[in-house]
Amino acid sequence: MSSGVCKRLSFAAMFALVVCGGTPEVRAQQPEPGAAERIATVGDLQALVWERARRGDEHEAIRPLISLPESDAALARLRASSVQLEQAIQQRETKRAEKLAEVEKQFAEALAKPRTPQTLSEALKSAIEMHLLTTDKSVVLADPRVSGLIEEATVAALQAEADREWLLANELFYRLNLLLEEEGRFDADVRRLGHRLLMIRLFVPERFWELRNRAQLAEGKKPLPPYNSLGEDYREKLKGVTREMVLTAVARSMDLHVDSRKRDTREVIIGALEFIRTMATTTDLEPVFPGIADAAARNAFVAALDRHMATLRQRQGRVGRDDVRQALDEVIRASRETVRIDEAALIREFGDGAMAQLDEFSGIIWPDEKPRFDRMTQGEFCGVGVQIQFDEETQMVKVITPLEGTPAQKAGMRAGDLIKRINGMTAVGVSIFQAVDLITGPAGSKVRLTVERQGQDLEFELARALIPLHSVKGWRRTGAAEDQWDWFVDPDNRIGYVRLTGFTPETTDELDGAIRQMQESGELNGLILDLRFNPGGLLTQAVSVASRFVPEGIIVSTTGSGRGGGGQAERAERGGLKLHGVPVVVLINEGSASASEIVAGAIKHYAQRGDVQAIVVGARTYGKGSVQNVWPVSSEALLKLTTQYYRLPDGTIIHRLPKASVWGVDPDVKVEMLPEQITDALKLRQDADVRPDLGENVAADQAPPDPARLITEGLDLQLQYALVLLRTKALDPAVEHVRLH
Repeated sequence: MSSGVCKRLSFAAMFALVVCGGTPEVRAQQPEPGAAERIATVGDLQALVWERARRGDEHEAIRPLISLPESDAALARLRASSVQLEQAIQQRETKRAEKLAEVEKQFAEALAKPRTPQTLSEALKSAIEMHLLTTDKSVVLADPRVSGLIEEATVAALQAEADREWLLANELFYRLNLLLEEEGRFDADVRRLGHRLLMIRLFVPERFWELRNRAQLAEGKKPLPPYNSLGEDYREKLKGVTREMVLTAVARSMDLHVDSRKRDTREVIIGALEFIRTMATTTDLEPVFPGIADAAARNAFVAALDRHMATLRQRQGRVGRDDVRQALDEVIRASRETVRIDEAALIREFGDGAMAQLDEFSGIIWPDEKPRFDRMTQGEFCGVGVQIQFDEETQMVKVITPLEGTPAQKAGMRAGDLIKRINGMTAVGVSIFQAVDLITGPAGSKVRLTVERQGQDLEFELARALIPLHSVKGWRRTGAAEDQWDWFVDPDNRIGYVRLTGFTPETTDELDGAIRQMQESGELNGLILDLRFNPGGLLTQAVSVASRFVPEGIIVSTTGSGRGGGGQAERAERGGLKLHGVPVVVLINEGSASASEIVAGAIKHYAQRGDVQAIVVGARTYGKGSVQNVWPVSSEALLKLTTQYYRLPDGTIIHRLPKASVWGVDPDVKVEMLPEQITDALKLRQDADVRPDLGENVAADQAPPDPARLITEGLDLQLQYALVLLRTKALDPAVEHVRLH
């Protein structure tokens, strides 16, 4: 390391000097020249604050509010909440600087250690944290220590893969990809390693457990619980897989995919053959496919695949669906003569490889995956009615909350119950997917769950039933039913709060019910529509939800180059407007995708035109703006295929296309939350949403937390910012004189 490094300011020091300007504190702010003359009425103040927020400066928008006089009680309250917000923003910057200093120290310490794949991964982790925390990402990537680390870690990742250290190679490539995500330099490596691990997880789950356990121990962590094979037989997952379903899926994809006119079928076939090649060279699969352990047989099979790929690459002229059939037949024939891999496994990998060349959202929904897919898309499923999560401490599946009126709630299951056995078989160590697959089933069928509660085992025999999934939540629970919410985040100013967790068939009806309850209880002066971490759902529901805010006009349109890509526009529903004249703040972040991006983008567009009183606050959305259609490819399997891209009313494509620098929906005003703040806010919100146990005397330390802490403790800056904007709008116009002083 050169001596010049000693003269360079650390990321944390640069940040403190450039951004913070020293130790943050709230001072009485002086109005900018001319501000006092411009602000004489409440209307002036409201217009100035919202105009600045729409221009995107998180500090400038609230500056006039911090200088409000305290002579009027309403103005004093607004000033106090604005000061509290400014303090929270400055607290964020203090935490950012402190965390940057801490992470940079960890980065330097990791680089000082002897170079091993593990220490390189440790250094990458710190580099990623610095990249996340700093406001100027280019500073991190331009640091010679970081660029040198990237090159060393790349070599180490490739060597780890050559040494068949799949988890280690995957970890290194994954972290490299996070650091250079926008470049896409390591996309192919991440997909390849992810594919290897998915195959191991599917075909030899016990080996996957061994790899994870070994990694745990290498990091000095406690071992995983003993491997649990419950519901893990790969042969069950291959049932119903046929050659014809793959050929049908690929043929339809070549006709209807959004980019089918740009796509060469040979790329799809070569991708499928590469997946098979990866399968044959993943030695961990030897227990179930012993033929690949024979080096001569494996090499002969791989050579046959390589010859076929070379022929396709060199061939002139059109490659079509007959070539797909020929390639799959050649794979099966070569396997029979050499490694003798299960034909259904070959067919499944060929299909996955072919579809992987199209886009990340297209794929074959195999027979074993279809029930799970149906649960995700239909807004209801057959089960017992418990929300569950994996508990890291106990390595068991834990009940977050039973849903009101479901078999689990009626039988007496409670939040915090640990599921120990399912139908008499131990459930310790099962994954969430295993647990869901085992607990759900046909309506009326029974499942026996044994749970641990306060050291005692309790057994419940439950009849499965159709469970509705509710997607509209409020500010604070008032009861156990899914529509029993206090919808007002600020009852004094009559500001409502609605959080959409998805777009299911009932979302609009549930939203209408929430709006009706708010309006019937008195005046509604503003509404926060929280779309953060909303992964999307049904397009029809996105259009109808947007219609509650947008009076008329196009909500979204579609476009594509394939036969399935004819453009069409979806317009606001006649008579759908429910919030005429009500100011709205829409919250979005990186977890807002698909349908939630459509709603946020449409509201933002019409707000900028002046048709809607709304501001979008938060962070840029995910950029999943593509349309997937679903067709059967057999009686048991489906094809999910991207056929179009969504366009916002101004013509902008939402989808994040390869190597794109622009995607998704940008907020009007970006309000950043640090990773730790996001984690803490999510945890508190989840705990506050837990259904209260009816008829139980819940101890104070067991009661759900107060969601108001999200604001009072500065955990959710985006929500807090939205609230200040709407409190400004809620001021009584009768307060005539608000001149700054």
